[in-house]
Amino acid sequence: METAESPPTDLAPLLEAASDFASYPGLLTDDAAKEFLDRFPLTFLFSVLQSWVDRPGAEATVVACLDRLFRTKYGASLLLQYTSFLQAGLRANSHTLRCLACKSVSYILENAEDRGTIVKTIVGFDIYSLLVDCLIEGNEETSAAALGAIKNIVQSPEGIDVIFPASTQESVHLEHVASRCSSLGRIRVLALIKELFSLSSSVASAVHKANLLKLFEAEINNRDDMLTTLSALELLYELVESPHSSRFLSKVTLLHILADMISDAGIDSVLRSRACLISGRLLSLADAHEELDESTVTSLLLAIDGRLKLLEGQDSDEYESAIEALGQIGASSQGAILLLTSSSPVARHVFQAVFGHQSRGKQLAALHALGDICGASRPGDRMLLNNAAEKCLRQLFYAAAANSPKMTPSGLLLWVLQQEPEKRQAGYRLISALVARPWGLMEVCSKQEIITIVTDANIEDTKFGMEARFNCCAAINNALSASNMLHDASIAEVAAKLQDAVRRGPYLAKKRIEAQPVVVTADRF
Repeated sequence: METAESPPTDLAPLLEAASDFASYPGLLTDDAAKEFLDRFPLTFLFSVLQSWVDRPGAEATVVACLDRLFRTKYGASLLLQYTSFLQAGLRANSHTLRCLACKSVSYILENAEDRGTIVKTIVGFDIYSLLVDCLIEGNEETSAAALGAIKNIVQSPEGIDVIFPASTQESVHLEHVASRCSSLGRIRVLALIKELFSLSSSVASAVHKANLLKLFEAEINNRDDMLTTLSALELLYELVESPHSSRFLSKVTLLHILADMISDAGIDSVLRSRACLISGRLLSLADAHEELDESTVTSLLLAIDGRLKLLEGQDSDEYESAIEALGQIGASSQGAILLLTSSSPVARHVFQAVFGHQSRGKQLAALHALGDICGASRPGDRMLLNNAAEKCLRQLFYAAAANSPKMTPSGLLLWVLQQEPEKRQAGYRLISALVARPWGLMEVCSKQEIITIVTDANIEDTKFGMEARFNCCAAINNALSASNMLHDASIAEVAAKLQDAVRRGPYLAKKRIEAQPVVVTADRF
C-alpha cells in the first residue's frame, strides 16, 4: 500500500509553486507535469492534504494544483498507483477533496488506452460504489463530478455491466439506490439515468432492460412534493428529447400519467404546463410508421381540451403551454389528424388563440402551432392530411374569417403579415404550408397585398426574417408553378412577380442599379 511522505514543516515554497502551476495560462504539457512532480511527488502533496487541511488556503491551492496535474496524460497515468488515496478522497468529509477524487476517476478513464481494464480495476477497489455515494450525498459540484465519472465508466462493455448489474438486489443497482434515497437523491439518480440514456443506443438499451425508466413514472406520479415532481418532469422533458426515446420510452403509460396530471385541478398550474409540453413532445416524436394508441391520445386531447375551456380569456402560462403542446402534437400527420377530427376539434383552440383577442405570447405560440398543424414542420410528402382532416382545417379557417372583420382567410393572413416582425415571420411559415392546398394557394394569390409583402426584400432586416420571407415566397412560387392557375392573366402577373423575387434570393434588397453619369454646368465668375 502507498505511504505518504512526512508532511513539510514550511508550506510556503510548495504553496507558491502549486499556485503558479494551477494558474498557469494555457495547456500544461506532460513535461511540465513531470518537472513539477519531480520537485513535489504525489505522496508529498497527499501528505499536505492529510496534515495541513486546517491551514487557510492550503487545501484549495493543492487541490487546484492536483486538478491541473491529473488533467495531463502523465499525471493521469500515475493515479492508479495511488488507489488508496483515491478511495480516501472519495470518502473525505471535505467536498473539495471528494470533488477532486471524482474528477480524477474521469481523468484516468479519459486518458486510458484500455478503458475496460481500468474499469475492472476501479470495480476491484470499490470506487464505483463510492462514486454513487458522492452523486447522492455530495454538494452540487461533487455530485456533478461523480455523474461525469460514472458516464466515463459506462462507455465500455465492462462499464455497462458494472452500472447495470443483472440483480436489482445489488447495492449499486440504480433502482435499489433510488429506493433508499431522499427526494434530492432520487432526482440525482434520475438525472444520471437521463444522462446515461442519451449517450448511445447500447446504453439506452441497458437503461431500458434494467427497467429504470419506470422511476420517472413513479416520481411524477408521486405528487406529495411539488418541487420534486417538477424536477422529475424537467428531467423527463430532456429525456424525451433524446434520439433514443422514440424506441425505448413507453408512450402509452407516460401519456396516461400526463393526461391525469393535466386534468388534476388540485395541482399547481406549473406542473400541468410541463405535463402539456412533455405530452406534446412525446407525440411529435412518433415515427411516421408508428401507430399511435388512439384511445390514449384521445384521453390526452380531452384533458387538454378541458383545461383550455377553463382557461379561455385568462392570460396564463398554462394556456400558452397547452397551445404550444397542440402544435407539437400537430407536427406529426397522425397528431394533426386527431386534433382536427375529434368529435369537437381540439384544433379550434389554436384558431381562437391566433385570430381572437389574445395576448402577444398566446398569439405567437398559436401561430407557430397552426403552422405545425398545417404541415410547416413536416416533409412535403406528408404535409397534406386525410380528406376528413383537410375538410375540417378548411372549415375552421373559413369559420374564423367569417367571425372576424376580415371576412376571408386571405384577409386573416394579410392581417398576420401586417403585425410585428416575430408574428409576421410566423405568418410566413404558416403560409408556406397552407399553399400546399389549392384553396390556400387561391386565397394567398387573390390578395395582392400578401404578394407585395412576401416579395418585398426590404421588409425584413434580420437574417432569420429574410430567409423566412424568401422561403415563403419560394413555396408560393413552387405551388403556383405546379397548379393549373397560370392561365388566368392576373395570376400570371403574380407568378412573374414571385419568380423575379425568387431569382433575387433572400438577401439582395435591391435590383442592380447601373451607375449614372452626373453632368453639371461649370461655375463661372
